[in-house]
Amino acid sequence: MSKVLIVYCTMTGNTRTAAEAIADGVKSAGGEAVMKDGCQAVPEDLLKCDAVAFGSYDAFSYMGGGLKNFFDRAFYPTQNAITGKPYAAFVTHGGGGKAVQSIESVAQTFKLNKAADSVLVKGRPDEQAVAGLQELGKKLVAAGNSKT
Repeated sequence: MSKVLIVYCTMTGNTRTAAEAIADGVKSAGGEAVMKDGCQAVPEDLLKCDAVAFGSYDAFSYMGGGLKNFFDRAFYPTQNAITGKPYAAFVTHGGGGKAVQSIESVAQTFKLNKAADSVLVKGRPDEQAVAGLQELGKKLVAAGNSKT
């Protein structure tokens, strides 16, 4: 069974709702979803998963502080131990969505493998966005299964 870590930060709850939709997709594909706020996630979480989703709100075209905090704390303890691990990014935004570029850039620095296209959600996830996020969860399960 593929274990998918979902690390996110949220201010209004939109990104948490998006993370929950990904978790639903993971579970429907037979995987185990582990959701963690970026400030509570620890490097060991990244080491113990088969795939990971990183999510944030758009903060002035950059990822939110909670996710950046996780990346800062996780880089050295996981360096070279997670090379090639599948990941995907998701961002909630009010009209920009450029924060996804910062997440993808950091994921490249971690040497992670992009498993699926990033999902951008304007505002609170609606029915169509939830379906796309659930699909992202399924893709991460498949990518995690092929990695193990």
